[in-house]
Amino acid sequence: MPDRRATFFEKLPLLGTRPIVRYTLAAALSVGACGLRSGLDPWFPPGFPFLTFFPAVILSAFVLGRGPGILSAILCGLMAWYYFIPPFYSFNIGQGTTTALGFYVAVVVVDITLVHWMQNANHRLRRERKRSHALADTSARLAERNELLFRELQHRVSNNIQTVGAILTLHRRGVDHALAKRALDDAAARIGLIGRIQRQLYDIDGKHTDLAAFVQALVNDLAESDGRVGIRYDVAVAPGIVLHPDALIPFALILAEAVANATEHGFADCATGVIRIALDHGSGGVILRITDNGAGLPAGFAVAGSTSLGLKIALALARQLEGTFDVLPASGGGTTSVLTIPDRVGEL
Repeated sequence: MPDRRATFFEKLPLLGTRPIVRYTLAAALSVGACGLRSGLDPWFPPGFPFLTFFPAVILSAFVLGRGPGILSAILCGLMAWYYFIPPFYSFNIGQGTTTALGFYVAVVVVDITLVHWMQNANHRLRRERKRSHALADTSARLAERNELLFRELQHRVSNNIQTVGAILTLHRRGVDHALAKRALDDAAARIGLIGRIQRQLYDIDGKHTDLAAFVQALVNDLAESDGRVGIRYDVAVAPGIVLHPDALIPFALILAEAVANATEHGFADCATGVIRIALDHGSGGVILRITDNGAGLPAGFAVAGSTSLGLKIALALARQLEGTFDVLPASGGGTTSVLTIPDRVGEL
C-alpha cells in the first residue's frame, strides 16, 4: 500500500521497480538534449558544447536515479564530444578537448553525487517518519489497552468492595441484637460509599480529580440515599483546591459522616432544612465546613467525648490526614462540622 503521506521528493527516484524504463528514459533525455543543442547551435557562441547536456544529466539523476544519471552523463559526454567539440564528428582529441571533457566530467560527477546524497537523505527521512508513525500507532494501542486494563481493575476493585458490603448486609439478617444490626448497617454503608468513591478516583493520566464535581457527585449520592426531598444541599468549592487521590477517600468519608449526622440528628424531627457544604482555603490549610440549620447540639456536647462510632472514625481519619475535625454550634442555630487539612497533605 503506497504511503500517501510521502512527498514527491521523498518518492524519488521514480520507477524504482522498472529499471529498463528508467534507463530508456535517461537515454531519450540525452538524445533530446543533443537534438536541442543542434537546433540552438546557430544561436550559441563557440565554446559551449555542454550547455543543454547538463540539464539532461541532472534531470535524469534527479528523477530516475544515480544509474540512469550516470548513463545520461556518458551519452551526453560522448555526443557533445562527437558533435560539438572540434574536430567535429570524431572522437579525436584536439586542442582544448581534454580540458573541456575534464570540466564536463567534474561537473556531472558533482551534480550526480549531490543528487544522490539528497535522495538518500530523503529516503532516511521517510523511513524515520514511517517508523515514528508506527511507534505512535503502537503507543496509542498500548495506551488504549492500558486504559482498558486500568478501568477494568478499578471496576473490579469497586465490585470487590461492594461485595464486602453485601456480605455484611447478609450477616446482618442473622443478627438479632439491635446494636449489632446498627453496627453492621453502618459498616456496610461506609464500605459501599468507599466502593462508589473508588470509581471516581485515580485517573490513568495522573490528572487530579475535579474536586468540585467529586464533592457534588458525593453529596448527590448522599441525598439520594437519605431520600428526603425537603432537605436542600448547597455545595460551594473554591477554585484551585487540589487533593491527592490518597486523601480523597478519608476526606469523603468524613464529609459523608458529617452530612449523615446533619440529616439524622439535625433534621430528625424536620421534613425540610438546608445543609451547606463549603470547601475553601484558610489560614490552617484546606477547610471543609458542613453547616445545617437543624436542631443543633445537645448541651455539653464535645466531639472528643462522643461515643458515636461515626465521629470516632471521623476523628481517626482526620488524624490520618494530619488535620483536625470538630463539631460546633452554628451561629443562628444548627450545627457546623469543620475539617481542616494542611495544604502539604492535600497536595501530596
